[in-house]
Amino acid sequence: MGFETIEFKKSETNEYVGVLTINRPKALNALNSQVIDELEGFRDEIAGTDLRVIVVTGSGEKSFVAGADIKEMKNHSAEDALRMARRGQGVFGLLSGMGKTMVAAVNGFALGGGMELALACDVIFASEKAKFGLPEVSLGLIPGYGGTQRLARNIGVSKAKYFALSGDIFSASQAYEMGLVSKVFAPEELMPGAMKFADTVASRAPLAVAKAKMAIEDGLSLDLKAALELEAKCFSEIFNTEDKTEGIAAFIEKRQPNFQGK
Repeated sequence: MGFETIEFKKSETNEYVGVLTINRPKALNALNSQVIDELEGFRDEIAGTDLRVIVVTGSGEKSFVAGADIKEMKNHSAEDALRMARRGQGVFGLLSGMGKTMVAAVNGFALGGGMELALACDVIFASEKAKFGLPEVSLGLIPGYGGTQRLARNIGVSKAKYFALSGDIFSASQAYEMGLVSKVFAPEELMPGAMKFADTVASRAPLAVAKAKMAIEDGLSLDLKAALELEAKCFSEIFNTEDKTEGIAAFIEKRQPNFQGK
């Protein structure tokens, strides 16, 4: 993969797991247009592969992604800004929707676009040193890569308004208390913890994992009755898979299943 602002490496111990690193350490891994373009190129390259879990992190110790590259916005018109927002939202949506589990390992600042990238992932783990926030209003802007929508769906409308309207920065422990972050690690334990979780998810039936993810995400926009019907349909569709047969057989035979994603 010939990228300049991102790096991808497969796990040395698990062929179904890889690590995607935003790699602009001198700019605290800020998201410029090249990063967004390369993230789309990355998605296109791995979408049809047998990878099951991708851990997303930032280069260096200071920052996951410190935000969007503000310098690029200096001379943007309203029309430029609309294209930019739609572009970022679209690429994050492609990453989130490709059927693989995305795990954010937030090792430092996750501000603005960085927090929005983390929110586009399925699970967020954080270092004790991590800092989160949507500080756009302090620059006369608002979030544009999905922050207002995903944060409200994640921690509730009232808390999302508090942070989007104040621009306040909050800690990893606060993020955990609000349910934004699934687990907080000592800095040196962040990547090992994220990789252990990735290995666990990768060992599960990939079609079932994808269906569970879809049922949760799609069900959020439905009333409870319709969401339960969606769950029932997803549940029934899994019964057409070879992995279901293998999983049940392995349980009965008291052995580890060998899931093939079929």
